[in-house]
Amino acid sequence: QVQLVESGGGLVQAGGSLRLSCAASGGTFSTYAMGWFRQAPGKERAFVGGISWSGSNTYYADSVKGRFTISRDNAKNTVSLQMNSLQPEDTADYYCAADENPTNWWAVTRASGSYDYWGQGTRVTVSS
Repeated sequence: QVQLVESGGGLVQAGGSLRLSCAASGGTFSTYAMGWFRQAPGKERAFVGGISWSGSNTYYADSVKGRFTISRDNAKNTVSLQMNSLQPEDTADYYCAADENPTNWWAVTRASGSYDYWGQGTRVTVSS
């Protein structure tokens, strides 16, 4: 049984930064592709960024490219999302997700249906 726990959310002014963390337990983290998603009020859950199980390949939504960076530490079973230049439009609940069966070691997908495990979410609020 895999558990994912996010942390690091909070309130920040526009232009500020936050770093979200996700701790995984109960599975073989090093073979999981990992992703971050977000859901704003009244909006569908949206892909933010993903990282392959090796950490060698990353993939980002156009809306966050150049501002957000995803990384992982397989030795510590953690994945992080560094968020810079935050905007009010980034306000959402952010979720960590694990794809237990990626196509290969470099694969990462934006499709939420490909992810098998989800964290409880952490809230990010960006004030204008």
